[in-house]
Amino acid sequence: MPDVPSLPGAAKLGDRVANVFESGGLARSLPSFEVRPAQRGMAEAVSKTFEDGGVLLVEAGTGTGKTLAYLVPAILSGERVLLSTGTKNLQEQIYFKDLDILRDALGVPFTATYMKGRGNYLCLHRFESFRASAEGAGTVRLFGESAVQVFLPILEKWAEKTETGDRAEIADLPEDLPFWGEIAATSENCIGTECPQYQNCFVTRMRQRAAESNLVVVNHHLLCADAAVRQSAYGEVIPECHYAVVDEAHQLEDVATQYFGVAVSNYRFDDLVRDGERMIHPGMTGGQAADLQRVLDRLTARAHGFFGLLQQGIPVRSSQASESRVRVTSGALEPVYEEGALLMGALDNLEATAGLIRVAADTARTAGEPAPQDPLSLSRRAGELRDSLRFVMKASDPDYVYFLESRGRGLFLRAAPIDVSPIVREVLIDRMKATVLTSATLTVDGSFDYIRGRLGLNRPGATRCVRLSSEFDYAKQAILYLPRKMPDPRSPDFTAAAAREVLAILERSEGRAFVLFTSYAAMRAVQAIAELELRYPILVQGNAPRSALLQQFRTTPNAVLFATSSFWQGVDVMGEALSCVIIDKLPFASPGDPITAARIEAIANRGGQPFGDYQVPLAILALLQGLGRLIRHRDDRGVLAILDPRLRTMGYGKRFLASLPPATVIRDVNEIGRFFGRK
Repeated sequence: MPDVPSLPGAAKLGDRVANVFESGGLARSLPSFEVRPAQRGMAEAVSKTFEDGGVLLVEAGTGTGKTLAYLVPAILSGERVLLSTGTKNLQEQIYFKDLDILRDALGVPFTATYMKGRGNYLCLHRFESFRASAEGAGTVRLFGESAVQVFLPILEKWAEKTETGDRAEIADLPEDLPFWGEIAATSENCIGTECPQYQNCFVTRMRQRAAESNLVVVNHHLLCADAAVRQSAYGEVIPECHYAVVDEAHQLEDVATQYFGVAVSNYRFDDLVRDGERMIHPGMTGGQAADLQRVLDRLTARAHGFFGLLQQGIPVRSSQASESRVRVTSGALEPVYEEGALLMGALDNLEATAGLIRVAADTARTAGEPAPQDPLSLSRRAGELRDSLRFVMKASDPDYVYFLESRGRGLFLRAAPIDVSPIVREVLIDRMKATVLTSATLTVDGSFDYIRGRLGLNRPGATRCVRLSSEFDYAKQAILYLPRKMPDPRSPDFTAAAAREVLAILERSEGRAFVLFTSYAAMRAVQAIAELELRYPILVQGNAPRSALLQQFRTTPNAVLFATSSFWQGVDVMGEALSCVIIDKLPFASPGDPITAARIEAIANRGGQPFGDYQVPLAILALLQGLGRLIRHRDDRGVLAILDPRLRTMGYGKRFLASLPPATVIRDVNEIGRFFGRK
């Protein structure tokens, strides 16, 4: 890895970083740059952490310029630094924009690598196999003739010239291309160093570039997915780093919960069988081919029987929900034990059969004869799937919560860790010499205690905490509207009252708003009323991809976007296009959700107060993220509106109000029009 030279006359990292912010180099490269005390304070804290080691938690309010505050020390440290973001947008901004600016401003050489999840990259070995079978009738029936005929030639031309194998290079490639999963370089399908394309593999080359870079830019999903498979020989792609910056750290617990769990689904079995059938190769003996097909047919029948009985015994879908989750126990799974045992036996047979085929394939290759390349992957995957099925069927580990999830046509039996703090500490914090975790929303009641406990950072003296206020003047730039009178959110009258308030606010803001809901049902109900009465363009989550909706919102005058949780964070719309954010209810996590319920129980069993210690802090941070969409620049002005009366009627409402930006509170909806200078 190339070293980053020190600036003349400055020995310590902190001195060099301070010199950058004081010397005017950033101002020359960034015409809009101005010295911000909070930004300098954060840069100093990050520098000290890199020099001394340990963990730094830093809350940097919106407008601080926290990205530059950690990038400058990371570059000048000369170490390989892992940068992880919560969103793809920020990851791209850092790599494609901020680093180019800093390369010019700092005048020092450094290298960086941008890393995505393995599923974004083409697997040359699987692509070769897919092309060989694409002319067969089976593939055409399975994936649709038009998809294969239209996009396979495009992929073939691209594969000949691409340097990265990143599917994002093909602008017109559909996000839901039916056969991409069959040619992607996922860890589950990887056969590691035994792959004939290992040296040319795009993932191998990406990892080699990262191992030679000063900065490795990833996102939390890749960070956790990579850590979860680090013990295997095939999945790891992020090189060893001893310094890390985790931006948008408030998202880390949720992402870790997703990736450090165990799951089996009908999709995993379908993929396994399909790959097994593709492995049937002219180089196999007739007996081997027949044995493998027989084992795969038996596995298909057992999987269909198991998931059919599982869904029949544990209903998971309501009439209004496309996704639902139901908590399960070992007792609830007893009716499917026999089918589960038979399914595990079918996986045993596949593991053994693929192992025998592998031995025969090795012998054939030694003799210079054609042989299938994937029996190792097939055997390994069958064994891993069997072990996962056994674990979730037992449903007995007290550190996990077990639940059945229905999503689209998929049925997932999952086990999720109840407490990820020891996992985060082991796989991330303890591996690093220095770790910086930052976000605009980390404190509750002015304290870092909540986030420290959730991420395993509460060892005495082990974590430094720095809180930096926003650079924005909320007293002048924003007002907070709380309606004088609203029904209880649990009342059947709430939705109609919320719709009336939304319409009244939007008339005075002239649209230009996000209306954020805590549920799809509430969104649809208010949307139905608004579409009849509102005179401004309405965009609705679910009608188009998120990126397309945001682009349409930015370019459509006076647009209004109706959305739910996925638009509460990681969305930036600067300027007058977004002048109002309306939130219907306080975003409490549903106590009926299996993970939330298990965490509530765990806190209660420890003698804690689940509502005050967990549910309220979690909702406060979610609310702050939603409201944070509004003021993104010093010139922005806007209205924050919260329709939930519990801010005033319940004792815990004071905790929410104390955490909100210091904007002027209004109760008269007509004040909104006056704020925008209208009668």
